Amino acid sequence: MPKINENFLKIPASYLFSEVARRVNEYKSANPNNNIIRMDIGDIKLPLPAAVVEAIKKAADEQLSVATFRGYGPEQGYEFLRETIRDNDFRARGIDIESDEIFISDGAKSDTGNIGDIFSTNNRVAITDPAYPVYVDTNAMAGRAGEINANGQWSNLIYLPCNFENGFTPALPGIKVDLIYLCYPNNPTGATLTRAQLAEWVAYARKSSAIILFDAAYEAFITEANVPHSIFEIDGAKEVAIEFRSFSKTAGFTGTRCGYTVIPKQVIARDECGNNIALNALWNRRQSTKFNGTAYIIQRAAEAVYSSEGKYQVKQLLDFYIENAKTIRNGLQRAGFTVFGGINAPYIWAKTPNNERSWDYFDYLLTEHNIVTTPGSGFGHCGEGYMRFSAFGKKEDTDEAIRRLIAMYRNSASMH
Repeated sequence: MPKINENFLKIPASYLFSEVARRVNEYKSANPNNNIIRMDIGDIKLPLPAAVVEAIKKAADEQLSVATFRGYGPEQGYEFLRETIRDNDFRARGIDIESDEIFISDGAKSDTGNIGDIFSTNNRVAITDPAYPVYVDTNAMAGRAGEINANGQWSNLIYLPCNFENGFTPALPGIKVDLIYLCYPNNPTGATLTRAQLAEWVAYARKSSAIILFDAAYEAFITEANVPHSIFEIDGAKEVAIEFRSFSKTAGFTGTRCGYTVIPKQVIARDECGNNIALNALWNRRQSTKFNGTAYIIQRAAEAVYSSEGKYQVKQLLDFYIENAKTIRNGLQRAGFTVFGGINAPYIWAKTPNNERSWDYFDYLLTEHNIVTTPGSGFGHCGEGYMRFSAFGKKEDTDEAIRRLIAMYRNSASMH
């Protein structure tokens, strides 16, 4: 009988957001008439920009003609999109990235999970805590994480604590590591790194021959000038960093699926014999084998994001969610919460009252106030005692949720 990959048995049986959905569905079944407000998963609520939809329609119409029909496309992405990304996301910021260093995919989640394919399982991996669960779980699936302990931490991973004491900004690893996952603006805490702080990480990676896996999925939400949008804004980063980007939150592609990964040709690692190997070529080989490319229609849609109309419409989307984040941040503060994030990110990280455990407070908000959040402990040991609030909701729902939370606070205060 075939054997399974037993590493899958070591990871939690349920993915964080699947467990949230299970509890919400169970409560909804028992309380079908309750008005439940979702502030948990980072799914967008506004429709796709009109320019994007028009591009989808036009590309779909092309499939009706032999002359313009597209079948298999390049696994790396069509050149028209790679060049558009190069010019708008990088060269416009003074960053010298070539189009063949950009790989189009179905999203940053896939790429941050799949990037481990090109690295040995013997690498020592550093991950911030709390962190997006995909970083940890995919390393565990590959057998790179070791064994899990009572705190839910893995024996072979190096955890970089992000907590109140350090402003949710991790310290450099105290021991030698090979791969470093960084996500800024951060999911879940909403924290950011200044240019000087990110430069310290690049300097560390260069000195220790490490590679930074930089998740920049939320860069479009940056509002402050001293926060870099790309790690490649830092001198020397092209030698030690891989960057992941997404159209999901920027332009509403959560259901349309498109993102990209940037691997400069200068980024190298070594084989068992000590030979230098370019990771750009390895990722290209991986994608050519395991991925048939993002649909032509979707790539035309992504291209439209960079049109003059697309840029204007995308900014309207971003402004809407940024305003939601401001409403949540200010409202939670009025309701007595200690909060972080929500300035350069669509997520607000809030301390639970009286150090209540995350899942307990999740259940309380769901059952008593019909508000769904994400328990901080689901993102790691250091997330215990926190909740993540998402700004990707309808304005009226956001306003109503804040009204409920402020009323909750006032009622609690009056009882004391």
